[in-house]
Amino acid sequence: MPGRAIVWLRDDLRIADNPALSAGAEHDEVIVVVVLDEVSDGVRPLGGASKWWLHHSLARLAESLERLGVSLTLRRGSALEVIPALARDTGASAVYWNRRYGAAREVDAAIKTQLGVADVTATSFQANVLFEPWTVLTASGDPFRVFTPFWRACLAGKAPRDPLPAPQKLRGATGVPSERLEDWALLPTKPDWAGGMREKWSPGEARGREILDGFVENNLENYHRRDAPGLEVASGLSPYIRWGEVSPFQIWQRTHGRISQGARKNVDKFLSEVGWREFNYNILFHHPQLHEVNFRRDFDGFPWHDPDEHSTELEAWKRGRTGIPLVDAGMRELWTTGYMHNRVRLVTSSFLIKNLLIDWRIGERWFWDTLVDADDANNAANWQWIAGSGADAAPYFRVFNPVLQQEKFDPDFEYVRKWVPEFGTDAYPAPIVDLKQSRREALEAYEVVKNAS
Repeated sequence: MPGRAIVWLRDDLRIADNPALSAGAEHDEVIVVVVLDEVSDGVRPLGGASKWWLHHSLARLAESLERLGVSLTLRRGSALEVIPALARDTGASAVYWNRRYGAAREVDAAIKTQLGVADVTATSFQANVLFEPWTVLTASGDPFRVFTPFWRACLAGKAPRDPLPAPQKLRGATGVPSERLEDWALLPTKPDWAGGMREKWSPGEARGREILDGFVENNLENYHRRDAPGLEVASGLSPYIRWGEVSPFQIWQRTHGRISQGARKNVDKFLSEVGWREFNYNILFHHPQLHEVNFRRDFDGFPWHDPDEHSTELEAWKRGRTGIPLVDAGMRELWTTGYMHNRVRLVTSSFLIKNLLIDWRIGERWFWDTLVDADDANNAANWQWIAGSGADAAPYFRVFNPVLQQEKFDPDFEYVRKWVPEFGTDAYPAPIVDLKQSRREALEAYEVVKNAS
């Protein structure tokens, strides 16, 4: 195809199964650009752990693109200004990107309008969800509010497409200036708190595919044991999915290949977790302020504790010093590695919300800053699910008792002792709250919401 094309990458930092990149590869020349946009309306600035991941993911992406013949172009600023200006300055005739589904899609729509006025073709693609949110609706045409019928409707429809192959060669445009990745200052320096993340993670598409292959071949058959945090049976894919280094279409194809080998039960369960991500993105599409606004608006009147008056408890929760072993282990794993086991995420968030009566938004913001896999949909929707304010939410009166969760999922304290080595000694703090009493207070607080609705 004649002319220059711009491929604008965001949460899709991969070469293979990238529809926007495949479209750009059809042109005479292609410019691949990433914009660090922290100023546009609807674009949420990244947390510290996410910035660390992004730096290393972009470094790996740049290497992959160089091997194909293209340099990665970096620009910082409002995408609404950067992308049209880049198209004008380079004489590009087309701009391609893969779709976003939160409030930032308004930015994309405005850019598409600007480009159209300039007679530049702008095309977006489905790349990061299996099912477009506007295609999965109830019989009455409304968005689903409950996961099970949503996922059933997804599975009853057309099967997801096969992943696209990676372009074999790209013809890069020359003379396009780029900012230096180092100048974006995404990495922590004073202090450098990322040692645990460097030890655990290797961002990038190649490593993501290795982890997917290893999980399918070695751990998928044990996925029914995924709730035990001391066992290494979780997929470990969440940050690679969040940054688009592995696509849901690749996961779908790779895992479906195991069904014929008798692994259907574990495949179905794992794919239902992928389905939960789809559900959360469906919710985000229809409720783009999900990280700030209660999905169930009756929770707007919930009597949360004043965080300033309970700053000691909040700080103890953040640092893993609550005196509740499973909670502390999870929060220390998070602080060290930028990750927390999913079962423990439920326990730690429930403790903040229902034992400390601290607003879920405060916890959501902490996870946003400290998780390498924090995204607009999952992070907010899962916090609201625990709070009882979200779609298909756990009833507020369901409190994850961390002691019972410990007994059930980490009975030998393998996980706890890994992250809380002083557990069982005098150095370990006493509990900051009485679990039974705080549960009663949480239920009393919930009565305020019930009586007001």
